[in-house]
Amino acid sequence: MNEANMFLSIVIPAYNEEKRIGRTLSRIDEYLKARDYECEVIVADDGSTDDTVRQAWKSALAEKGRLKVIGNEINRGKGFAVRSGILGSRGEYVLICDADLSTPIDELDKLFTHMKEGHDIVIGSRSIEGADIRVRQPWYRERMGKTFNFFVKLFLFRGLKDTQCGFKLFKGDIAREIASMMKLDGFCFDVEMLYLARKKGQAIKEVGIVWDNSPHSKVKIFGSSTDMFLDLLKIKRLHG
Repeated sequence: MNEANMFLSIVIPAYNEEKRIGRTLSRIDEYLKARDYECEVIVADDGSTDDTVRQAWKSALAEKGRLKVIGNEINRGKGFAVRSGILGSRGEYVLICDADLSTPIDELDKLFTHMKEGHDIVIGSRSIEGADIRVRQPWYRERMGKTFNFFVKLFLFRGLKDTQCGFKLFKGDIAREIASMMKLDGFCFDVEMLYLARKKGQAIKEVGIVWDNSPHSKVKIFGSSTDMFLDLLKIKRLHG
C-alpha cells in the first residue's frame, strides 16, 4: 500500500460487530476491485468484547494489505472511534461509513460526483429528494431523528435535514483538521463535525442516498437520546 499516493481512506467505527464486519469488508473489497486508486480501510474498534477484530483481520482486505485496525482497550463511544480512525488516516479523501453498510458502498460514486463540483464535504441524507429508503426505521426511531434534527436547527445551525446518516465524505485534510478539534465521544459527533465545518466556512452538500435500515442499532431510545441532547447543548460551549 502506497501511503504517499493514498486517494481514499474508509473509516468504519465498530463496536461488537463480529456478525457484520466480515460481510461489510467483503462488500468494500468487491467495490474497490473496479477502482484503480489507492485505498485504505480503517476499522476503528471501540473496545469490542467479541470477535470483531479477529474477523476484520480474516478479510481479503487484510490479505491485500489494505486494512488497518485501530483499537481502544475500553469502550469510549462512537465519536471517539471515528475521531481515532480519521486521525489515523492518510487519504486525500475520507469516507465515514457504518459497520452495517446501511448505505451501500456503491453510493460513494454519487458522493464523489458532487465532491467534484467544488464541495469540501458531501453527506448522505435520508430526508431529501433523491433518497431511496428501502427498509425504513421503526416509526419511533424516525420520530426521534426528526426531533433531534429540530433541536440541531434550534440550537446550532440550519440548512441540513439529516445530520446523523452514517455515510459522509470529506476532503482528507479537512477531516483530519476537524477531528483534531473534536471533543465529544458519543453519538452526537456528526453534529459536532458539521458545526465545526460550518464555522470554518466549508462547503457542505447534502445528497439523497439509498438506505436499508439495520435492526441492530446501538442507539438506545432513552439513554442515548438524553446523552445526545445534552451533547447538543455542549457543542457551542466547547467550540464557541
